[in-house]
Amino acid sequence: MRLLPRSLFGRLVIILVLGMLAAQLLTSSIWTDIRHSQLLEIPARLTASRLADVLRVQQHDPQQANALIAALDAPQFRLSWRDQPSPRPAPLNGSDQGTERLMADVLASRLGQPARLQLLSVQVLDDHGETAGLLALFGARTAAGHFVLEVAAPDGRWLHAEVQEQQGWTSLKPSELIFDYFLRIYLVRVLIVTLIALWAVRLAIRPLNQLARAAEALGQDIRRAPLAVHGPLEVRRAAQAFNRMQQQLLASLAERARYLAAISHDLRTPITRLRLRTEMLADESAKARLRKDLDYMEAMTTATLEFVSSGESSETRRNVDINAVLHSLQADFQDSGHDIPIHGRASRPLPGYAGSLKRCLQNLLENAVRYAQDVEMAVEEHGNELHLLVRDRGPGIPDELLEQVLEPFYRLEASRNTDTGGHGLGLSIAHTVAQAHGGRLQLHRREGGGLEVCVSLPLPDASGE
Repeated sequence: MRLLPRSLFGRLVIILVLGMLAAQLLTSSIWTDIRHSQLLEIPARLTASRLADVLRVQQHDPQQANALIAALDAPQFRLSWRDQPSPRPAPLNGSDQGTERLMADVLASRLGQPARLQLLSVQVLDDHGETAGLLALFGARTAAGHFVLEVAAPDGRWLHAEVQEQQGWTSLKPSELIFDYFLRIYLVRVLIVTLIALWAVRLAIRPLNQLARAAEALGQDIRRAPLAVHGPLEVRRAAQAFNRMQQQLLASLAERARYLAAISHDLRTPITRLRLRTEMLADESAKARLRKDLDYMEAMTTATLEFVSSGESSETRRNVDINAVLHSLQADFQDSGHDIPIHGRASRPLPGYAGSLKRCLQNLLENAVRYAQDVEMAVEEHGNELHLLVRDRGPGIPDELLEQVLEPFYRLEASRNTDTGGHGLGLSIAHTVAQAHGGRLQLHRREGGGLEVCVSLPLPDASGE
């Protein structure tokens, strides 16, 4: 089972969203602390006010203060005098320290002078006397503050108090608190951060997608326009390296073309000398055999050079009128006695190299008229693809060899007779030209006998892009 998506875009989005969720968990803990302090604020103020009243009475009439303490004694409000302050059981956390300061401020305000107060413990309890959970925090249960504290009296004694005071009221309903918690703390923030993450990651991934498309296009047309150099430093470096690679490949191809031209010259020169010597032979039978061998050598050399150079073209890439190319081929074959009908027509031009496309289709038609009858051409558009079809009625090709015949120098006819078997490069050249245009070449057996060769080429958008 794959846990991470395959795309870098999906992985980055997941990482960002998970990081944001972790931050939200921290935010929710902060919200809980704040809500805890809110629940304690009213009980803390009420408790401090009551203790201030007792201390004021004790300051003016200690006997009356003792009577007041006895009268106020209840399970949720117990007061007693102690000579020394009690040791603090544990340090207070940040939120409880804020509660301690709040109670000291209320006492100072009511007494008119600073008061020494130490908060020994503080809890938020629900209406069942248990530590408040989410229901109490959200207001579904009545929350109460439970305080254990001591306040210094003017006579040096300490007033020890154990008080449980209810919150009394809240301005927010439980449903409003829950809505506020999940909407403000989670839903809205998650939605906003997710949208920002999607936008940011898509913006960061866009140069990689452009580089991938450029690399794919380079495999189809090495003379494509260089990649635009813009964006962040790393993206510009990658684009510059890609453009340098393209220039190096072009230079390598140009050097190979020069080598091929030299090889072609070097091979044809001795062949020409051999032809001259052949003509000087007196034996006509030997002369005929040598002529045939030399013709084969020259044809093989020409075909090989044509195949090696079929993936490249010195032409300028432009919009090609496919209909004009097909009618030109039809006229050429008609001059040699082959009437080839055309079915259908292309609705718009195709970007490419007119000479290479014509050579590709010419090879297919030459194979068809050599080995079959009833040859025809057809043009079909399927979505964003243009299909150029060459059909015939002949012996066809066995299914198991439909892929193999596209390999260079593969011949169905085993002899070396070019009159019956060719050189085994016609389909290979056509296949290479189709790939150079970003397309493909496929062979299919026809029902009733014969072969259909389909050259599929990508069409531009209707807008021309």
